[in-house]
Amino acid sequence: MNGSLTDIVEMDAASNNSVEDIRQIREEVNFLPTKAKYRVYIIDEVHMLSTGAFNALLKTLEEPPEHVKFILATTEPQKLPATILSRCQRFDFKKIKEENIAKRLQIVCKEAKIEITDQALKIISTLAEGAMRDALSILERCMQEGEKQINEEKVKELVGIPPFLSIHAITKAILESAPEEALQAIEAVLEEGKDLTNVLWEMVKYLRDILVYKTTKDTSIYNKEEIIQMQQLAQEVEKDRLLSIICELSNLENEIKWSSQKIILFQAGILKLCYKEEKNPSSSIDKNEMNNLKNRITELETKINQLGQGSVKRQDEEEKKNRDSKNLVDKQEAKIEIKQENTKKTTVEKGIKAWPNIVESLKQEGKIMLYTNLMNSQAKELNDMTVGISFPKGLTPFGKTILEKNENKTELEKRISMEFGKPMRIKYIEKEEQEDVKAEIEKNTLESFAQDLDLPLNIMDE
Repeated sequence: MNGSLTDIVEMDAASNNSVEDIRQIREEVNFLPTKAKYRVYIIDEVHMLSTGAFNALLKTLEEPPEHVKFILATTEPQKLPATILSRCQRFDFKKIKEENIAKRLQIVCKEAKIEITDQALKIISTLAEGAMRDALSILERCMQEGEKQINEEKVKELVGIPPFLSIHAITKAILESAPEEALQAIEAVLEEGKDLTNVLWEMVKYLRDILVYKTTKDTSIYNKEEIIQMQQLAQEVEKDRLLSIICELSNLENEIKWSSQKIILFQAGILKLCYKEEKNPSSSIDKNEMNNLKNRITELETKINQLGQGSVKRQDEEEKKNRDSKNLVDKQEAKIEIKQENTKKTTVEKGIKAWPNIVESLKQEGKIMLYTNLMNSQAKELNDMTVGISFPKGLTPFGKTILEKNENKTELEKRISMEFGKPMRIKYIEKEEQEDVKAEIEKNTLESFAQDLDLPLNIMDE
């Protein structure tokens, strides 16, 4: 308990990540423990070890002495080599629930004789984001001035969270499109010396909480008065508007990080949100329908006037000319489409014909296993994204295992994609599958032909 036991060794891999540090461990593991049952090596931040250090440690992990245990701790297990992970028992620690953090903090405060409100406990538990250590650190900061009474205002002040009223005032000004009120609220926050990044973070969080409240009625860390104010805003704004503002504020936060004029950029971003008109889908639909009605009325009035003046015949002639011109354009576009289709077919044929050359190149590059299994294979296009590789003489189980390897399949897809000029996938078609694929291709071709001619077609499978 006091750290004097020599059988337990803790090493920080962030600062001791060389091969020499691991070699020292390899030499020590042969010694028997002095008092404990095992010699235990705790390697913290193990993902920071170098490649050479991992290789040096691998042999010891493969055949560890019976009296040695290794504990590898990391927050980024995806950075560990697969050879290391496969030789370990993995234990993933999950985040602690907020109510459990609050219960533990209450016990700590009781033993330390600290008076703390339930709302302050709730705020600390939420800010900890599932980490008990962070929760204790926040509680310790609240006790630095020797105070034995902690409330929610004290927690927010020490953590650097802007007052709720300031965040609410700015958010309300944005939702109500009141730029003058927004500037006044921003000025009040700046006078308190709050960091703009924290202000933006709190605004995004507050808007998120309003959105969550509209959906689930969850009020999170807010007291009764704050909940009433949140309810008023939630009733006045739609969910789409909240999502849009959250995205805009997130972009503004990224821009401020690299700007030398943070205050100006912050004020401009908030004013932009204030002046942004809220889009109402129903009103836009009504406006479009009204415009269409106006246009139709105007056309009818024009035709009536032309009828009275005997100009309907000329109008019909003009309309006929327009139709003829449109038909000519349609024919030209059809020719272009046919030309593009022919170009596409030429590219496909070129890619299919290149398959024997691809197989031959494997032989020249020394990839004999791939070459021998693909010698008599044939390529055919299954669809716009897939090329089928068929084997008229069949495919052995061993050959299928070779071809299905990720590295081999990726190599073949890369080569066929270069020939087609676009990303393509390959699918291996064994002998018994070839008839089904052939029937499917014929069916798709017939359906496409009927669709081009605009003919009704119903294919019934027997």
